[in-house]
Amino acid sequence: MNTPKFNDTTSYGLLKILENNPSLSQRDLAGHLGISLGKVNFCLKALIEKGCLKVNNFRNSDNKLAYAYLLTPHGVEERARMTAIFLQYKMQEYDRLRKEIDELRSEAEQQEGQA
Repeated sequence: MNTPKFNDTTSYGLLKILENNPSLSQRDLAGHLGISLGKVNFCLKALIEKGCLKVNNFRNSDNKLAYAYLLTPHGVEERARMTAIFLQYKMQEYDRLRKEIDELRSEAEQQEGQA
């Protein structure tokens, strides 16, 4: 299985967060994901173009324009598909790390026995 690409990881993170918090600002999303504001903006536009998100705008109490990013039915399906991919990837990564840990543990025990 291929490693998920950075854009896939970012898109998945955005869809996951926005599903329960559609009114987060792009700055808040960037903070949650640990990425730049520009990257969030780029990925949100791509998700809107793919039909995964729709945007509702409204004015908040400070008379500034604010947005709510709502998952479309396609966006919900895409998030579910990505969840399955990331789960499979993380399970493979976990298995690889367990094997590496077991090998290191065995090596450390051998070295202790020689000391």
